[in-house]
Amino acid sequence: MKLTTAGESHGKALVAIIEGLPAHLKIETEKINGALALRQSGFGRGARQKIEKDRVEILTGVRNGETLGSPVTLCIYNKDFANWETCMSAENCDDGAMAAKRVTKVRPGHADLTGMLKFAQEDARNILERASARETAIRVAAGEVFKSYLAALGVEIAGYVYEVCGVKDGGRYAFNELLRAKTTALGMLDEKLEEQAIEKITALKAAGDTAGGGVEIRVKGLKSGFGSMMTYAEKLDAQLAQGLMSIQAVKGVEIGAGFSVTEKSGKEIHDEIFYDEARGFYRETNRAGGIEGGMSNGEELILRVAMKPIPTLMQGLKTVDFADKSGTVAATERSDVCAVFALEIIAEAVVAEVLANAVAKRLGGDTAAEVAERYNKLP
Repeated sequence: MKLTTAGESHGKALVAIIEGLPAHLKIETEKINGALALRQSGFGRGARQKIEKDRVEILTGVRNGETLGSPVTLCIYNKDFANWETCMSAENCDDGAMAAKRVTKVRPGHADLTGMLKFAQEDARNILERASARETAIRVAAGEVFKSYLAALGVEIAGYVYEVCGVKDGGRYAFNELLRAKTTALGMLDEKLEEQAIEKITALKAAGDTAGGGVEIRVKGLKSGFGSMMTYAEKLDAQLAQGLMSIQAVKGVEIGAGFSVTEKSGKEIHDEIFYDEARGFYRETNRAGGIEGGMSNGEELILRVAMKPIPTLMQGLKTVDFADKSGTVAATERSDVCAVFALEIIAEAVVAEVLANAVAKRLGGDTAAEVAERYNKLP
């Protein structure tokens, strides 16, 4: 499979093309729209979410709710484009409008300065429009398609927010408990900790500051043997880490015990293997997070993702004006104070894409039924 996305934050639309889906896979538009709504929610989100009410339009590859086997094209139109058309149109932009929206006071933590130097731009607008996390809306839409592919095989993905700006939930939750996270204000499962996190976000907003945090993603029902140790590029953990690190503002990924492996001995970290005629091979612990040697081992996948505080601060950081090289305060764009809830939704979508690709590479199949038949035959 292959996913390609395109579009700018204030451009006309965001678009995704998915190649390699089998025929007869059921696609429900309202499920996609439900995920898009979740991505826009969560305490600490900014004013842009009040303007955009993201809805997907399926342009190609689906007929009467089922894939045809041809490339699927998804589109989300940006409502705010109506307010930006004079400076974001593909042709005949207004010089005055472009000047008014020009960004030269480059923002620390963003792609602004490095992108301007790399692509020989004089206006950071030409960089930030694509670098913006607005791009994740179409990745979430595509992720729901990949989730449908996996769900047809009995593979489920869920997650929750375990930390916001130092307010950390150290609990361990059963997979089914994670489903409740999408009904809370911040995606956290401990009500008291969520209240503390909301208070912190509120204080940061008043100070013109922002908050980061962490999410845990879990995958249930994935059988063993996806990914490979034969080449480094085929390792499933490497692919998951790359996918998750591609999300805007993500600075760290853990799988299983993650960085805590540095604190413990081998006896405390590795999952011992047992055998039972009814269960087959099994492990009583899952510190590996469901992946050994670059391959899924049949246990739940456990991934944690760290998001830095959003680098667009309403009380801007010190920077340099690219136009005259003078010291100044960074430009501000409409932004969020905290988007960790959204990160959880986006991370699920990315994990679904990576796993769908791994399944398709191993099993092939021209139809959804053919894929399911091959999957069910696996040990």
